[in-house]
Amino acid sequence: MTTYKEAKFIPQIKGTLRNHVIEVPAVIRNCGGINIFGKRIKSLLFTTDVALIRNSNADAIIAVYPFTPQPIITQALVMSADVPVFCGVGGGITQGKRVVNLAMDAEFKGAMGVVVNAPTSNEVVKKIRATIDIPVIVTVISEDEDIAKRIEAGATILNVSGGKNTVNIVKNIRKRFPEFPIIATGGPTEESISKTIQAGANAITYTPPSSASIMGDLMDEYRKE
Repeated sequence: MTTYKEAKFIPQIKGTLRNHVIEVPAVIRNCGGINIFGKRIKSLLFTTDVALIRNSNADAIIAVYPFTPQPIITQALVMSADVPVFCGVGGGITQGKRVVNLAMDAEFKGAMGVVVNAPTSNEVVKKIRATIDIPVIVTVISEDEDIAKRIEAGATILNVSGGKNTVNIVKNIRKRFPEFPIIATGGPTEESISKTIQAGANAITYTPPSSASIMGDLMDEYRKE
């Protein structure tokens, strides 16, 4: 006889108006997750779109964008989200003391962590780590990256975004650092996400379809009626 515990029945509550949400691929649940300040995070939605942020079942948001980070954007993202937000604070075009100040501002505004771009120097990572108490997530894009130096500088979590080489990068890091936290891009399919998890990623970043794409599909449905 199957007991209630063995069945693992999970009740689901959905509203009429919030029934249509962005659901991250279920396969992401297979990763172990990262426990940050008591919250276990397995899936991160890669977006700065407030509408998507408010209508997703992801555990957290990773908000990195291709412009100079601005405190007003950080504030808008943190206030809009009902889950933890990891904010980009530069490290590419934006360097030096400004990155440190943006990281401190993000912590003050309620971000759960800050994300720095791959070109960020280890010296800047050290200064950020000495300034804030929330996690410093360092982006890794190449197998040639000196991971030991990144960790020594104060990286709390590595964010692997290596395109088609992501799985190999994760494997190499995991081989050398068996317990270090790794977030990684999972790719477009459940198979690619599974490979990334098997390689050693603790959490997966998922890129959702754009609002324009979702709206286009919705309009197609309206036209059929």
